[in-house]
Amino acid sequence: MRSLPLFHRVAGKPVIVLGEGPLAEPKRRLVTRAGGIVVDTIEGGWEKGARLAFVALADREAGETAARRLKALGVLVNVVDRPDLCDFTAPSILDRDPVLIAIGTSGASAGLAKQLRLRLEALLPQSLGSLASALQAARAKIRARWPGAAERRQAIDLALGPGGPLDPLRDDSAGKLDAWLEGRASARPAGRVVVTLSSSDPEDLTVRDARLLGSADVLLVGRGIPQAILDRARADALRRPLPYDGELPPGLVVELRRRGSLDG
Repeated sequence: MRSLPLFHRVAGKPVIVLGEGPLAEPKRRLVTRAGGIVVDTIEGGWEKGARLAFVALADREAGETAARRLKALGVLVNVVDRPDLCDFTAPSILDRDPVLIAIGTSGASAGLAKQLRLRLEALLPQSLGSLASALQAARAKIRARWPGAAERRQAIDLALGPGGPLDPLRDDSAGKLDAWLEGRASARPAGRVVVTLSSSDPEDLTVRDARLLGSADVLLVGRGIPQAILDRARADALRRPLPYDGELPPGLVVELRRRGSLDG
């Protein structure tokens, strides 16, 4: 992973955008959509406390000079069409407020990021934002129904999974939240399962194996399991060597074993 993806809150805050015309206007719209305040000079932005800047100047030398000045002030800079000068890149954004999906290529190809976003646009329903808002509003009720963190995580994972009562790819999922909380669409802990790998390539994971890795609370890791496979698991999943005789917390425990030499 070449970049650390983060969501930066700019609502009500100044953001510097240098330039005019077709290079700068998309950046101005991007900042405005996020609730930021566009400032068009380095001095004005710095005085107002800006910490982000977009440089969209047609003159390459002027753009480089502006980027150096901004960096010297400690401002994070994006220079249009100059990934070598960028502290951050602007992803292609799929907006299902409050759900945001950002697709980036570390500056390799904006066109590729755009086409991936368009594919996802057709896949994800407009109601996805309503589901997210409903889940946020129901946090207290969800905690009351499933007090334990591991139990709660598994209940949510199962409900949001394929075919679950809150499947995010269905248009009517937000309307089923109350029924799920009332137990008319229950979720059960998944227990302990074994994933046996025949290849070191994470692209060879089955849909089932990828889902289990992404949902696991505990990973029991056998010898020789590649880091590329482990990267598909949640970052906060507890990791222990296999075999392991100690006590494990409740939740979904996935044993990762290897088949053969994993040379695939």
